[in-house]
Amino acid sequence: MECRELSATAVEELTGGLDETARKELTRHLEACAACRTEMGRTEQAWRALGEDPDAAVTPEFRDRTLALLEDEMLRARIRSFRPRPRWARPLAYAAGLALAALGGAWAARQAGGAPAAGSVAASRAASSPPIEAKGRLSNVSYTPPDAQGRIGVSFDMESRRTVVGRPDDPAMAKLLAYLVSRSTQTAGEKSQAIEQVSSHYGSRVAPASPDIVRALTATLKRDPNPGVRKKAADALAGFAVTPEIRSAFLEALNADKNPAVRLVAIETLSAAARETPDPRTIESLRQKAFDPAENGFVRTRAASALKAMEF
Repeated sequence: MECRELSATAVEELTGGLDETARKELTRHLEACAACRTEMGRTEQAWRALGEDPDAAVTPEFRDRTLALLEDEMLRARIRSFRPRPRWARPLAYAAGLALAALGGAWAARQAGGAPAAGSVAASRAASSPPIEAKGRLSNVSYTPPDAQGRIGVSFDMESRRTVVGRPDDPAMAKLLAYLVSRSTQTAGEKSQAIEQVSSHYGSRVAPASPDIVRALTATLKRDPNPGVRKKAADALAGFAVTPEIRSAFLEALNADKNPAVRLVAIETLSAAARETPDPRTIESLRQKAFDPAENGFVRTRAASALKAMEF
């Protein structure tokens, strides 16, 4: 080995990733190189100090400030060029309005125990034209917090102002929120607002996330061009029980996402899940990040700490 390889090799050795051949090569190099022996001693001392550190709790404020600084590295990627609205958007928007009005009528009828509210499309139309299939353009979307019955509201403009009300555990409401997360015609701010609603109403401590919401969030994490939106999707998924689909999305993000803040969320979520249920792919991905010389230093350190906490 060469002196420039010491840092990566030392981390791999301390995390138990070196095979016998590589370990012997490291030993031979240290015997012949005084500078590397000194550096290796410092690394081992720092590693022991980390093990003795009581790991003071990280406050939410500190975490938010740190992640905000990391997101600033991707600031230029957040700028999106203007694209004129396609000519076919208005007909699709009208179709979506009819579908969503039908959904609102169905919910109004169910809550009142009678016929759909005046001015809404008949309830029988809702089943054949769910909003997730309409792919229309909604504007001025706003949300109302849960009422005494736990129902939330989603209001939007589409030909006219409309409001849909329902409980988060209602499959139709989950479909609507998943649609608002996944639609590609909205701005980054609108999509972020939809993700925040999902985070508020679904997760380990509230209503379980539906498959529609999980699919929308994982797709956003994998493909959205805006790093801030991907970070919000990662934060939302981190609040759910880790399923194979969520684990796969976080592994892909850890290995390929350009935003270090997203990679940090992936490390935290994957390592927490691996402590409960060991996963070879997670452990190998964390090892690769821990000694990757091209990786962000904060990400490398966090990956190494995660491995040490798992005692691998």
